[in-house]
Amino acid sequence: MARGGIKGERCPGCRLVPSHCICALHSELPTQAGMCLLMADIEPLKPSNTGWLIADVVQATFAFAWARTEVDPALLALLADPQWQAFVVFPGEFVAPERVVHELPVLSEGRRPLFVLLDATWPEARKMFRKSPYLNHLPVLSLNPEQVSRYQLRRSRREDHLCTSEVASLCLELAGESQAAQTLQAYLDVYTHHYLQAKHQLPPDLQGAAHAQWRAVRSEMSPSIGSEL
Repeated sequence: MARGGIKGERCPGCRLVPSHCICALHSELPTQAGMCLLMADIEPLKPSNTGWLIADVVQATFAFAWARTEVDPALLALLADPQWQAFVVFPGEFVAPERVVHELPVLSEGRRPLFVLLDATWPEARKMFRKSPYLNHLPVLSLNPEQVSRYQLRRSRREDHLCTSEVASLCLELAGESQAAQTLQAYLDVYTHHYLQAKHQLPPDLQGAAHAQWRAVRSEMSPSIGSEL
């Protein structure tokens, strides 16, 4: 009720109000890289959460609720799966230097990168990192983004902090998944536009910058898609 207004009406697919639904744009892509979301507390319930957007685009996405006192056995099984090489995505300034990498190393044949993202506010993410001993043996991927976050739904006190979806997009670029990275970033921009327009009780601008970029990205994938919203 508090996050959905008096009526509490939200699309079960995209979590936007029905009049601003973007489910028609859902574009799940197969990728070599995988995403593993550790979601804090009520983060999955927030309409402004962008972790969900990753699952809408990246086919190999896994999500788990984080708890301090217990860990999902399925998460441990995923991290131990020999097909994956997991990397915890976290700022290197808070980690022992020997664990930190800034680029993806060449993986042995048959192994795929799995990016572990702490989907939470910055204070929550730091706590999750400290209190998750099952992550201690994993290398830490520290990103050095040159871009300032374009996320407009919730602001961090630090300009260099990115939202979860933006972090995933940068990880995909590092993994050579440019198509998926661009799709996810464009999808985030469209979602943000629809969310803010709904918040201000305005219709979405289907001819605006966000939708124009979405059409451009999708047209590069398939010329026949250019006529979509």
